[in-house]
Amino acid sequence: MKAIVNGSILLDGREVTGRALVFEEKIIGITEPDGVPAGCEVIDAQGLLVSPGLIDLHIHGYVDRDASDGDARGILDMAKALLRAGVTSFLPTTMTLPLPDLDRALEAAAQAMRESESPSFPGSRVLGVHAEGPFINPKRKGAQAEGAIASPDAGFLLRRPGLVRIATVAPEMPGCMECVRELSAHGVTVSIGHSDATFEQAMDAVAAGAGYVTHLFNAMSPMHHRAPGVTGAALASGVYAELIADTQHVHPGLFGMLRKVKGEKLLLVTDCTRAGGIGDGDFTLGGQAIRVRGLSCTLEDGTIAGSVMTLAQAVLSFSSHAGVSLAEAVPHASLYPARAIGLGDQKGSLEPGRDADVALFGGDMKAHAAF
Repeated sequence: MKAIVNGSILLDGREVTGRALVFEEKIIGITEPDGVPAGCEVIDAQGLLVSPGLIDLHIHGYVDRDASDGDARGILDMAKALLRAGVTSFLPTTMTLPLPDLDRALEAAAQAMRESESPSFPGSRVLGVHAEGPFINPKRKGAQAEGAIASPDAGFLLRRPGLVRIATVAPEMPGCMECVRELSAHGVTVSIGHSDATFEQAMDAVAAGAGYVTHLFNAMSPMHHRAPGVTGAALASGVYAELIADTQHVHPGLFGMLRKVKGEKLLLVTDCTRAGGIGDGDFTLGGQAIRVRGLSCTLEDGTIAGSVMTLAQAVLSFSSHAGVSLAEAVPHASLYPARAIGLGDQKGSLEPGRDADVALFGGDMKAHAAF
């Protein structure tokens, strides 16, 4: 049993001071410091923020590893590095690849998922996969490989039950609405993304089971007052919506508005590439060349291609630009993502009974430790 003392505990949007967090594999409770059970290993937080571990539902790569490489070791390397950045759970996210390559990537992720479940594994937990494609619209492909776009086939993504947690699809493509129904019926969180759907088509997909939108505003039909598109449907409905808060994908002036409109359905993600944690240079994303300069991560033609920020940096950016405290920003990267994939009663919060996924952050959201 462990107890963290002398920290500011972030508890579902509020900050609790002068208390101790007691945990083993699960959160046991929050108590007065003199109420810590005898024999506990006491961890002095020295004024740091005691936060639920962050959960990234959309991350392609990190530290020169990529979920599309088809290498379980690479995903586990990502997991170890992500834990040091305060991320305790994540969905390695695949790109639109030729189906044999995507199948290898999914098998590698399944292997990594099994290994990460060991209590002795020194890294972030792989919760499953976010399959971003290949059932998307070439008109809104963004940084996805057009030649690998495939006809909708829910069975392909359901070959390994429980692996694919989120599937990004374009519901307007022929046969895709049935794919939405089948995936959602099997417990997959279906996301609308890389889509040119009309508002009506997007809302039909929501009615058919889609409950999520991939990187809001990006690679989707935009909002016009007479043609609201996917963007309008995301704002008008109760779906979860991803925000990449690097200020490159979405103007930061919209962050506060998005929080007001979407509330607890707004999720912070990174869409990070293998360049994350490394710095400027030339890399690949799903087999395509990308160039990284500062916060800019693009294909050779200038198309935005993911990001290089950490999820903790996203929390800090969102807090600053949305005008909310870090305590209010953190649930958008912990509890709300857990809810989006059906794990809200297990992860994302320091409430008693939840998994003891805990991170210590400074006021600059630099991670000092994670458990």
